[in-house]
Order: sequence, then C-alpha cells, then structure tokens
Amino acid sequence: MATFLYRLGRGSFRLRWLVLAVWVLVIGGVAAAAAALEQETNPEFVLPGTESQEAFDLLEERFPQMSADGASASIVFQAAEGETVLDEDNAALIEALAATMAESPQIDSVTSPFAVDPEGNPIGMISPEDQSIAVMQVAYTAPAMELEDRTVDYLQDAVDDAAAQGLRIEVGGDVLQAIPEVGSTELIGIAVALLVLIITFGALIAAGLPIITAVLGVALTTAAITAATAFMNVSESTGMLATMIGLAVGIDYALFILSRYRNELAALGEVENRKTRAEAMGRAVGTAGSAVFFAGLTVIVALLGLSVVNIPFLTEMAVAAAITVLIAVIIAVTLLPAFASFAGKRVFTRRQRNRIAEGRHDEKPNGGRRWGRLVTRRPVLVGLLGVVGLSVIAIPAADLELGLPDAGSFGEETTQRQAYDLISEGFGAGFNGQLLIVGDLAETADPFAAAQQVTEDLNGLDGIAVVGPAMPNEDGDTVLVTVIPQTAPADEATNRLVHDLRDLLADDAAADWSVTGATAINIDISDSLNDALVPYLLIVVGLATLILLLVFRSILVPVTATLGFMLSVFAALGALVAVYQWGWASDLMNVEQPGPIMSVMPIIMIGLVFGLAMDYQIFLFTRVREAYVHGADPKSAIQEGYAHSSRVVVAAALIMISVFAAFIFSGESLIASMGFGLAAAVAFDAFVVRMVIIPAVMSILGRSGWWIPKWLDRILPNMDVEGEQLQHRLADDAKTGERELVGAAK
Repeated sequence: MATFLYRLGRGSFRLRWLVLAVWVLVIGGVAAAAAALEQETNPEFVLPGTESQEAFDLLEERFPQMSADGASASIVFQAAEGETVLDEDNAALIEALAATMAESPQIDSVTSPFAVDPEGNPIGMISPEDQSIAVMQVAYTAPAMELEDRTVDYLQDAVDDAAAQGLRIEVGGDVLQAIPEVGSTELIGIAVALLVLIITFGALIAAGLPIITAVLGVALTTAAITAATAFMNVSESTGMLATMIGLAVGIDYALFILSRYRNELAALGEVENRKTRAEAMGRAVGTAGSAVFFAGLTVIVALLGLSVVNIPFLTEMAVAAAITVLIAVIIAVTLLPAFASFAGKRVFTRRQRNRIAEGRHDEKPNGGRRWGRLVTRRPVLVGLLGVVGLSVIAIPAADLELGLPDAGSFGEETTQRQAYDLISEGFGAGFNGQLLIVGDLAETADPFAAAQQVTEDLNGLDGIAVVGPAMPNEDGDTVLVTVIPQTAPADEATNRLVHDLRDLLADDAAADWSVTGATAINIDISDSLNDALVPYLLIVVGLATLILLLVFRSILVPVTATLGFMLSVFAALGALVAVYQWGWASDLMNVEQPGPIMSVMPIIMIGLVFGLAMDYQIFLFTRVREAYVHGADPKSAIQEGYAHSSRVVVAAALIMISVFAAFIFSGESLIASMGFGLAAAVAFDAFVVRMVIIPAVMSILGRSGWWIPKWLDRILPNMDVEGEQLQHRLADDAKTGERELVGAAK
C-alpha cells in the first residue's frame, strides 16, 4: 500500500498539469451533468415496515381526498382580554381569513373554528372555557417540503393582513417547516479552520491548500447529488451531512498529508530542488496517505452502517456522506500533491526556508514529545485521571430519555412555538399531537359494529382526552378515528399511550387497526433507531476493528481504541443530558426548553464520532508503530510518534470541534443539540482518550500491546501502513545509486 501510494503521490506531484487537467474534466463533467439533469428533489418521507407507514399508505389508497401526507397549518387566534372569538368583529375577521385561505395555491381544505357537520354539530376548535382561543385547520395537497414559495408567501401575507386588524394570530403545523440552512455555519467552520491551519503551518499558502481541496471535494459531491436527481428520488436534506463531513475530513486529510510533506521536505533539507520536493511528497503520501486511506475507509464503514436502521432518508444521507469521504481521500492523494507542486517552495515562509537551509528547522513539534514523556513517565496516574474524569461526565447518561422534540422545543419567539402554547392553553397539550386510528374493514362482516366497538374500547383507555367519531370512507371499507392524548407529543406518557393503543387494537380480531399521525411516526422513528442501535454498533465496531487489526497488526491496539471511543461517546451523552435534558448551563448554551434528547443523536454520534476517533487513532499510532518497527522501545515509540503527530491531530480536532460547535447557538434546538453533542464527543475523544488514556494504557502494556498471534500475523495481508517496506525500498535504491556512482568514478 505505502509503495503504491508513494508512486501515486510522487507521480501526481511531477505530472501536476495532467492531474489538474483530469480533475478539471471530472469536476466540469459532473457540473455539466448536474446542470443538464437536475430535477426537483423528492423529500418523500417513508418508514418501511412500520405500522404508521402502513396506515398512511392505506389512507392514501382509501381516503385519497384527505391528502394524508400533505402539509398542514394550524392558524391559532386569541382574542384580546375580555373578548371572545365569538364576538361579531372577531368572528367576521376569522371567517374572512378562512375565505381567503380557501383560495390559496395547493390548498386541500380549510376548516373554520365555526364549522359544523351536515347535522349541525360543531366540528371546529374553540376553547371551551372562555372562547378566547380558536384554531383554523388548513390542509394542503403537497407535503411541507414540496410546497411552492408562493403558497407559503400567500399564507404569511394573509395572516399578516388579518393580524393587523386586531386579533393575535400564530401559525403552527409543518407548513412553515424549512430545510435547515448551514451556509453561515460552513463559513464559520472554514474561517476557524483557516485560522488553525495558519497557526499550525505558519504559511498562508500551506494553510489554504487543505481548504481549497476540501471545498472542491464538497462541490463535486454536491454536483453529483444534483445530477442523481434525474435517476432516483433524492431528498433535499441528503447533502447536509455530506457537506459537514466532507469539509471536516477533507481539511483533516489534506492537513495530515501536507504536514508530513513539510516534515519530509525539511528533513531532506533541499526546499529549492523540485526533484527533492517530488521525493518528499512521494514519501508523505506513501506514509500519511496510507493512514488517510484507512482512516477514510473507517469513516465510510461507519456511515454505510447507518443503512441497518432502514430509514431511507438516513441511508441516503449516509451514502452521500460516504461518497464525499471517498472523494476527499482521492483528492488528498492526487490533487493535493499537484497543488503542492504548483505552490513549490512557498509551502514554507521565507523564514522557515532559511531555518531549513541552516539545518535548524522547527518542524518537529517538541511540545508533542514533551507530552509523550509526561504520559509515559506516569502512565497509571495520567490514565486514571482521564478514565475517572470521563466516567464522572458520563454519569448523567444513565438518565438518558430519547424522543423527537415537537414545536414545544422551538424558540419562544417563533410563531410555531407560540401557536403550540396557545393550543395547549386553550385545549390541552394533547391537541398538539393528535393520533389517527385507521381501520381496514374490508374483510369485516359488520363494519359498523366493529367501528362502534373500537370507539367504546378507546374511551375506556387511560391517557386519552377525546375520542372522535368513526368516519367511514365512501366505500365503507375503512374508518378513521381521531384520538387526542392528554399529554404533549414528546411526553413519555404519550409514547406509552401509543403502544397501549396498539396492544389494545391488536386484540381486535374483527378488523385490522393501525395507529398513525405525526406523533406516532416520531415514536416509530425512535423505536426503529433504538432497535437498530445494537446491531449497528456490532457491525461498525466489528468491521472497524478488523481494519485497525490490518493497520496495526496488534490485538490490543484495536481493542483499546474501541473501548476508548465508547468512553468518549458515553461522556458526550452525559454532557448532552446534563445540558439539554436537565437544563444545566441552559442560559449559557441557549437552551430554552430542556427535554428528551433527539432519538437520532446516539446512532449519529456513534457513526460519526467512531469514524473520526479511529481517524485520530490511525494518524497518531501509525507514527508510533513506525517508530516501534524501526527499533524503538514502546515508550520511546510513543514519545516519537506523538512528537510528530500530536500537533496536527490537535489542529484537526480543533477544526472539527469548531465546525460542530458553530451549530450550538443555532435558532433550531435540534441542530444546536447535535452541534453540542458532536463537538463534545470529538473534544473528549481527541484530547482525553487519544492524547491521554490510550498512550498511558499502551505505555503500561509495553511490548504486549503490540502482540499478535503468529498464525494470525501470517495470514493477515501486510498493508505496510507505516511505510516499513517503502523505507527498505528507498534504502535499497539509495545503495544502488551509490554503487553506480562509485562504478562510474572508477
């Protein structure tokens, strides 16, 4: 592997124009394909195999007029103090808005608060106690993500015009749902990365190269995703994870190779010589490039493993992110060397070049060597401090509550949150999370009796505030019953109620019943994620352990690396619970409403952080193993490896943490909690696990830490990640060259 990458890196450096031309053609071709093939994205959300999805499919088939998957809006009115919505002026204003909304684009139905059924019974929503709050239900023909801009603008203009006439009006539902925009966060991440790289390298051109290659990689993936819309259903959110991960790993991988290149070039001492620069790049790609390859492979395995959850949109995001990582690896070992060739000696500042020429370059990070000595001198004490510290931080994780937060977790200034609070005030928290009971009566002898019986059974169940009447479809083979819980959608009691409903309905042999609705879908998502967590962990950890076994040819290095990762993840979950569930430091972290942790967080954190943690493990310990196989004792090897690698790993971790931490103060609570959790996990893993615990444990283990059974060593392919075979080849080539020179002299 190292020899192949050595030739690739050296060749890319020497044939820079050819490499650049190939990449220009690739990027230009993909961009042209994206422009020619771009189609509307399809944000269709499905949960195959879940009860809520099966019920939605049945509703689409039997109740086509309902637009079951269409967007909805709850327009909430509150009369001034001392007034009611039934007062003449207020009622006229509400009815006028209802008439206006009936003319909206993509509208399906509008239910006024004053609506009645054919028999004259009220079906609208007016708060029963003081009639001060009313809700207008608006349904659209398209899902929220497919609504046209003019539809949303029509709603906002109509509401603003009505609100200007005296009533307080807020809008809830998913109609105002927007795709999270991460553009400003990307810019913050890039700015911080550039600053860290300037500090690390001291040269502006060297700092800019990783940024350029990472941005090109993300742009290429984005264009490819756009082109793919012509051939498959692609969600608009597919590129979000790809962009975040692509920028982070793209910068990191280029950073590692470029740092090794500068070290190799400084060691050779001939910065001005182009052949020497080509040789230094070959060695850098052969060694650090091998680590980049296996680190990228680990991240790809972790991302593709998300497919076991069987949630299509999550699989799409994971595949797109995995492709981005693959592209980042290829760019790092081909395009980066070509760019470095164009940069020439300017990868160093003039002062750095002068110091190299004088033989006193400062490219070896002595701070890393001193840290390695500190850890290896007191490994038991240092290791215990790291383990105990993370264990204490992980304690709150024992109280972890998972769920999918609703509009009640939005910022108090948002109209969705204010609509949510008004509905809770006027009708009860459960009205924000209505459940739909769908009955398939096609095979039922007496559909009417079955519907009546299930309504009676539902009324006898604890936790239900209101059971609506059974509404049949035109053919009479399907009924729909609305159930209002007593508790809020994200409340654990609502979760239990959904499962109790399903247990109750499963006992009805007369019909086939299902529970759906936004709240039930969220619960099914959480259940799917929880059920997939252990299989996912086993698959990802198992495959990644095999990769680490190939890289380090050791039993204990992969084991300690994985155990350390688990400790950092639990610590990050503990911090997440303390801040976002318990509310500690909530003002500092801009947490307005502590509550359950988003259920997707554990599996996302495991996938992303595991891949990144193994990156740091590979980058640090390939240099340690390199020193060890070249004759150093275990403690000296740790000191030597950390002297060379710790500085760039710290820089890489700071870049990653900064990118994720930029999301903490997002106005969207879900994004904020994800940013905090990922930033905390990377910080714990990079600075405590990889820099403290792992070197301490390996120092205690000594040579046994590198033990591998002889039979296993024989059957494992030698990937030569640390470049041992490459070093022998270069040494042989050097001896051959010396003999040829001596022969020519004679």
